[in-house]
Amino acid sequence: MVELRLVLRRAYRSRQVEKELLRLRSQQASTGPFDDFVVSTGAMQKVFAVAQKVAPCDVSVLITGETGTGKDMLARAIHQLSPRATGPFVAFSCSNLPETLIEDELFGHEKGAFTGATGARCGRFEAAHQGSLFLDEIGDLALGLQAKLLRVLQQRSFERLGSNSSVSVNIRLLCATHRNLGEMVEQGKFRSDLFYRLNVVEIHIPPLRERRDGIAALGHHFLMRFAKQFEKSVRRFSPLALRTLEEYGWPGNVRELENAVQRAVVMADGPTVELWHLPKALCNGREPQEEECSYERELREFKRRLILRVLWDCDGSKSEAARRLGIARAYLHRLISQLDIEEDSVEGVADGPKARTPVM
Repeated sequence: MVELRLVLRRAYRSRQVEKELLRLRSQQASTGPFDDFVVSTGAMQKVFAVAQKVAPCDVSVLITGETGTGKDMLARAIHQLSPRATGPFVAFSCSNLPETLIEDELFGHEKGAFTGATGARCGRFEAAHQGSLFLDEIGDLALGLQAKLLRVLQQRSFERLGSNSSVSVNIRLLCATHRNLGEMVEQGKFRSDLFYRLNVVEIHIPPLRERRDGIAALGHHFLMRFAKQFEKSVRRFSPLALRTLEEYGWPGNVRELENAVQRAVVMADGPTVELWHLPKALCNGREPQEEECSYERELREFKRRLILRVLWDCDGSKSEAARRLGIARAYLHRLISQLDIEEDSVEGVADGPKARTPVM
């Protein structure tokens, strides 16, 4: 009876993922600028609803969220939905650059403005004229440059380095940060007047760990993209690989998921991404579901993790795994069945040459 419930539960989850993918594909033609996103959760649907409302209105937008959540893609989508879509979209990151270099990048310079300035150069503000300027990691901008940025937003003009002539610009400013600008204002690290100028509309993108119900659809989206790019026959995740994706913490958010799936597609040989095709950090970060502790349950989970780890190190070869564990191959088969290890996660990998020695 227990085995029947497990089978039915897995079948139900697989069917739900398939239905979600069909729904997303049917929406693909109408998503337009949001094609790079997978709108599969209520949280992200709210994000896109706000973005669609604010896009036609020529106001500043502040996009907040952890690194890797896709703030730059959302800024580009807002630009593409705005009346400025035919104009340029210019992006610049304020992170980890000297103040003088950022000033030159934003405002440009005249010939002879400093040593090595052999000619005039326009900055990002001029390049974004009649379009949108996206400043990423705006929280890293030095206080001196914050004052200059505020003046540009107020006067819609600025001077190049080494020039006394004003240059007028017509831009829409979109900014992003992973920092809490409100707290930085209280600490005196960010100008309050600039903060209110930038924060006309704030859109917060939640981290991936807070929208786990969308991980499966997002993972399949990346899988199909990279399978097409690399001309591979990969079409699906095994149940165990998919469960690992859903249970991992994703500190690097969507960017980390994209890289993990890309690696898996490259490593996969057949139509299915198995657990051992994923980066090892994902498997090491897996935690069992929270349950009441007991000796039998802990022992069972230990055996399960041990077998999965050895199968991973052996590239799925059960003969090699049994040899390393010091047990008969038939007994390993029984353990795989008893410990609820999905058969399609350990089958289909040739039992040919012995796997490489794992790096400890």
